[in-house]
Amino acid sequence: MIQFRNGFYADVRVEDRCRAVISYKAGTLEEMRSRRELQAFLRVYDGKLWYYASVTDVGHLQKTLDGLYAAAEENPDILEDPIVRRFEKNRDVLLSFEDHPVRNVPLSEKQALLLGYLPVLTEDPCVTMPVGMYLDRSSRYHFMSSLGADIEYDYQTCGLSFNFSMAEGEKKFQGFWQKGATRFDELAGVEDELRAAVKEQAEFMRNSVPVEAGQYPVVLSPQAAGVFAHESFGHKSESDFMLSDASMKDEWQIGKNVGSPILSIAEYGGIPGSGFVPYDDEGTKARKNYLIKNGVLAGRLHSAMTAAALDEELTGNARAVDCNFEPIVRMTTTYIEGGDLDFDELIAPIKKGYFIKTINHGSGMSTFTIAPSVAYEISDGKLGRPVQISVITGSVFETLGLIDGLTKDVELLSFVTGGCGKMEQVNLPVGFGGPYVRVSSMNVQ
Repeated sequence: MIQFRNGFYADVRVEDRCRAVISYKAGTLEEMRSRRELQAFLRVYDGKLWYYASVTDVGHLQKTLDGLYAAAEENPDILEDPIVRRFEKNRDVLLSFEDHPVRNVPLSEKQALLLGYLPVLTEDPCVTMPVGMYLDRSSRYHFMSSLGADIEYDYQTCGLSFNFSMAEGEKKFQGFWQKGATRFDELAGVEDELRAAVKEQAEFMRNSVPVEAGQYPVVLSPQAAGVFAHESFGHKSESDFMLSDASMKDEWQIGKNVGSPILSIAEYGGIPGSGFVPYDDEGTKARKNYLIKNGVLAGRLHSAMTAAALDEELTGNARAVDCNFEPIVRMTTTYIEGGDLDFDELIAPIKKGYFIKTINHGSGMSTFTIAPSVAYEISDGKLGRPVQISVITGSVFETLGLIDGLTKDVELLSFVTGGCGKMEQVNLPVGFGGPYVRVSSMNVQ
């Protein structure tokens, strides 16, 4: 039992994390391992400075905490500190995955699942050097604070990831497909999905033509729209960027019209998947935060420190990639809300434009760049030939204002590879997605 002292704010977070990785390259086992990590991150605040410690010896947390107290200066008014006053005092046990813990599935069963899918990759002779991976992570968190917060919750993701080269004559293409889930049994029986993805990418390699560069209407898939929302707008909403950049704070005024009136971008850690964060690493309960609501700048993301600095409310976005790091402002699941169209209605008005189905990567804050993987021409309101597009680019704020159509259906995506990077904290699990999004004009190259 942790004993907290008066005159300080302190909190302790403990993570019990299990991870499994299995990978095959060209049919040969490259890696197969399962690892458990037990870590804790402790911090003490005296109103002037924060004192941190990261430990793997979780059996002696009190001794570590007492050492932090000794370095700090007692403050009888600590409870009136503007940062401390914002901390929530939640007490909860939220264990969502206890009835199907992926950490209890034998490694041999995970290997057998992956091996069952590898033959699908080589059904088309154009595929070379296929790489298949199975990955999972399960964590159980315990957060305690000197204010009385006491929270336990769990987190779990598992999934399959396939990468493969394709070549036929002079034509080449780099293909990929990934399936993320929160339950191991959700990964069974997806052969047809994988087969269809490989077939589509092989046909793209064989039949795609170079794009005619220019300004065109563009339709973004939920994947492309989600990456755009995350990279180009979500990061701009992380309020720690504004503390050292007065111009950004001036530009980022709540209530400012920044996009199309049909556009709303939300962020919420309570959605199951890779961005699931029901309580952040300061014990703040997840809530749905609107970043844009009907085209108007509606909010930004906060830790307790940034909320105090900007005199705003907590949002549940103080996160650390693991117990080696202090929490900073990070996204959870960021997505564009849906509209009132179906896909055929969305593309029907487009005489000549492009549909971005999958992407390789995206980046940018004021000016964005998205590199498509599979894309199609839109001609007279119908999908047409596959086309090779290097990048689509534009001004973030200009593009937000040019969104003129959204489908009713919204897809939220969960991934088991990669993650979001910020400062030295890389590969933080996040989620993103949205509807199919029509933009009236984008620069296509």
